[in-house]
Amino acid sequence: MSDEQYNPYAAQPDQQQPQQQPGYGYPAANYPPAPPYGAPGYGAPGYGVMPMQPSNGMGTAGLVLGIIGLVMSLTFVLTVIGMILGLLAIIFGGIGISKANKGEATNKGAAITGLVTGILALVLLPLLFTLFLGSVYSSM
Repeated sequence: MSDEQYNPYAAQPDQQQPQQQPGYGYPAANYPPAPPYGAPGYGAPGYGVMPMQPSNGMGTAGLVLGIIGLVMSLTFVLTVIGMILGLLAIIFGGIGISKANKGEATNKGAAITGLVTGILALVLLPLLFTLFLGSVYSSM
């Protein structure tokens, strides 16, 4: 070869081919013709049923509401809101545990934690109030 690069798709000097515009992609090949419409083909591949996504919302909501309710129950200004959030955390945590036992959710630990923190948020204020009254009456 000379200084030119070798091009396997270029016409050889002894073969006469018409000049064509250089194209993009792969060179033309002899592909079989496409089947007519309605001809039987391979069809779509069969896929299995897509598994259902776990619904972890109730357990997560119970956990978040329980933590917020517990923190609010420790402050005497927001105790009523903390008790309401604790009650909601107990409800959502119970539903989350139920879903986890059925296999519909995967966050049973978060649901249990939400249930426990909800119980603490609900019981903490009356417990602290009873201890406070007991200490006041004992000092008299």
